[in-house]
Amino acid sequence: MPAATLTSKPLPTQSTAARQIPLDLPYAPVAKRPLPAGRPREWYVTHNRRLKAMRLAIALLDSGVYLPNQARDEVIHRTADLIGVHPPSDRTCHMVRALLRYTR
Repeated sequence: MPAATLTSKPLPTQSTAARQIPLDLPYAPVAKRPLPAGRPREWYVTHNRRLKAMRLAIALLDSGVYLPNQARDEVIHRTADLIGVHPPSDRTCHMVRALLRYTR
């Protein structure tokens, strides 16, 4: 008898889909570091806008919003309220949808 027929089949691995994965709420941000000095004001505004858009995109992905057309302004504003950031501007909402579009 060949050796391959004597070995037992490996057991299937457990899937996390059957179990609920707890999300950590409220969101606790990491420790902030000071920004580099000497840049133009517009650089700081854009930098902070990008950070907020990334935080919102991550929170939307965690809540099950994966496509840009699912992320209407109302949904983004509700998510911002949920994670405790100021309501985003229209420009920031546009950046959030752009991040969702290019994450695949």
